[in-house]
Amino acid sequence: MDGEISTDDVSALLESDADVRIVDIRDQASFERGHIPGSENVPFHELTAKIEDFDDTDRIVTVCPHGQASVQAARLIGSYEGSADARVESMAGGLEAWAEAYELSADDGEGDEQSERDGRSERNEGEHDTRGNADSSAPF
Repeated sequence: MDGEISTDDVSALLESDADVRIVDIRDQASFERGHIPGSENVPFHELTAKIEDFDDTDRIVTVCPHGQASVQAARLIGSYEGSADARVESMAGGLEAWAEAYELSADDGEGDEQSERDGRSERNEGEHDTRGNADSSAPF
């Protein structure tokens, strides 16, 4: 792992059409409720099975609700031999920080504005519980 990257730097990468993969590690339902435009969903529990998908990728940014689990995901991806030449970073502050400054996209027919409001209202929720006890209504 190469460290953390700010939400502003991630936004700049996306605006510049840089060769970067934004990997959202939440479950599919959470991703569909709201995510960074242009990001892809690879739930944390699927990373090891899909690790070869990152071969020959130059830059990878992992994203989670609050920027904690994405550090672990970045370390996992960075330890893979196929991503040895890639720059692998975790987005500091996670989607909570993103939603404070930028819009989220939704795949379920909900508008971006509603997704952003929902994200801000859930700011005090804990990190996604990997045991499956997370609040299923939270966009993060």
